[in-house]
Amino acid sequence: MQNLYNDLVSLLKQDKRMVAEGKLLKNKIIELALAMDSSLLKLLLSSKTIKRHFFAELEGLLVFDKIKFQKFISNKQFLPDSYTAFKNKIGLTSGDDYISENKDVVLAWPYKDCVLEGGQTKEDVKRNEIFWNETLAPDEIDLLLSPKVLTNFKKFDTDGEHKVTGLSKNDNLIIKGNNLLALHTIEKIYRGKVKLIYIDPPYNTGNDSFNYNDNFNHSTWLSFMKSRIKTAKNLLSNDGSIFIQIDDFESAYLKVLMDEIFGRDNFRNQITWKRRGGSANPVNRLNNVTDYILWYSKTPVFQYEPVFSLDDENTQKYIKERFINIDENGRKFMKSPIQSPNPRPNLIYDYKGYKTPTKGYSISKEVMERWDKEGKLWFPSDKNQNINRKIYLNEYRGQPISSLWTDLSVINPMSKERGEFEGGQKPEALLQRILQMVTKENDIILDFHLGSGTTCATAHKMKRRYIGIEQMAYIDTITIERLKKVIGIGQDISKKELKSKKAVQSELPLAAENAEEYEIADNDQAGISKSVNWQGGGSFVYCELAQHNQQYIDKIQDATTAKELKKIWADMQEKAFISYYIPIKAINENISDFSELPLEDQKRFLISTLDKNLLYIPYSNIDDGDYNVSAEDKRLNKMFYSLNEK
Repeated sequence: MQNLYNDLVSLLKQDKRMVAEGKLLKNKIIELALAMDSSLLKLLLSSKTIKRHFFAELEGLLVFDKIKFQKFISNKQFLPDSYTAFKNKIGLTSGDDYISENKDVVLAWPYKDCVLEGGQTKEDVKRNEIFWNETLAPDEIDLLLSPKVLTNFKKFDTDGEHKVTGLSKNDNLIIKGNNLLALHTIEKIYRGKVKLIYIDPPYNTGNDSFNYNDNFNHSTWLSFMKSRIKTAKNLLSNDGSIFIQIDDFESAYLKVLMDEIFGRDNFRNQITWKRRGGSANPVNRLNNVTDYILWYSKTPVFQYEPVFSLDDENTQKYIKERFINIDENGRKFMKSPIQSPNPRPNLIYDYKGYKTPTKGYSISKEVMERWDKEGKLWFPSDKNQNINRKIYLNEYRGQPISSLWTDLSVINPMSKERGEFEGGQKPEALLQRILQMVTKENDIILDFHLGSGTTCATAHKMKRRYIGIEQMAYIDTITIERLKKVIGIGQDISKKELKSKKAVQSELPLAAENAEEYEIADNDQAGISKSVNWQGGGSFVYCELAQHNQQYIDKIQDATTAKELKKIWADMQEKAFISYYIPIKAINENISDFSELPLEDQKRFLISTLDKNLLYIPYSNIDDGDYNVSAEDKRLNKMFYSLNEK
């Protein structure tokens, strides 16, 4: 077998199509074999050893056993590090070439044609959460991306938590589970119905703002993003937009990837958010105080409404240039000349006895008279000067925002809006601006890197519908709790942790000098609540992807001793789906060797034995008795998946 291996490797390396940087490309070899490529067949026939092993004689004819050949090539001992048809370096390509004058330039990287099923690979010491990832080749995927069974349904409204009795497309939806698989789960139901996708993914810096451990290697991060963005695009409406927040470590690569998926013609802006953060003084680069937000529309025709700002640098400059005045009623106003830059002779006239400047005005006499009656005109002492219009500050919307956002700061550490993500939680005002630009009330918003829930909290207060997806464990303790406060479930009483108004009333002194200490907030009054006059209300439905093999991964990651892992392995053999190529008998016969491995290596090995196609229960298998899906979950799943028929 070793001679066959060496002969085949030497033979295949003669064909440049199957080699990149000295390494054989497994998927390319299989692709050519399945296509019965004539050059490959001639090459294989040139070796007596290879010919004897992979060809059979039938009635005087040689028949290529492509199935046997494929199995041999697929064996991990043959090509342990080769899963991809793409060359093992990152660069701009067009077709098979890295440098080309062709306008259709895309980004290539190792394993681009694969799917990164998991996520982070190293332990996040801050949260003690371990995330694995496994790069799956296309020929290893069958049920992985199929819709999944949903479980643990709950509904939250102003009366608290309830069982779910019915489901509607109008429901706000929060899903706990792997975001790639969750996107595929909702795809048929929400395809073409989402108006806005906003995500703030791991930045791949090792220190991202949501305390994800995002120390991905570069190509792994790109695979992670590609598979999720391509699926999410299907959910966008034709007039919808996607906004992705990123920093300068990956922004250039993400831009090229987005050009490939959405098309360069649908690139709208790279927004620079000056977040005013970053007090550190790095020794080898400038202090970074900005993030970038890439904005793409799905098509050239997209929903958009201009947004104005009173606080950005453009507006402040505009106000200063026109300086502030106070009228007889004490109201502040700016003087704005109404002189036309392009005089139209038919509008030149004398007004209130003043001599009109020779350039004339673009405003009609009727409008000027109305403004005069409303006290909106300011007349200079010199009758030869232009008349000015008064623009009152409380009526002034500001200047249209540009792609530089300087007026939205990170959350103040003392603010009620501050959550657990102290490293850089995004302010609701940032999401409010994006929602104002490209959505209207009742539009659907999607965030599949939900984090602390800022996107959904903002959407809820702005009367948009939303879908939020998060796989991290803190969805239960942080994200859901935040949304419950937005609705008004529970009460936040400053300096007094009491559970109800009655309790407060019974404990309030008759003449409380510090009555403000007992002020009751029935709903979330942080973030944009005051600006939109948020009073609480609304509801959302929570559910989870029903786990199968994933539950064993969770147990493996949580284990602290080899003894625990041994018990998990025994349970896996009885109830889990083990990959078909795993020699269970051989492992058990050599279990003593396994036990001598370091604990982390034992964990990695056990995770590698699981069939990743069955991490979660496929909806197509909901009636399979091996999964024990409850009658109630079956009823709700049938209701959920029938939503796309309505």
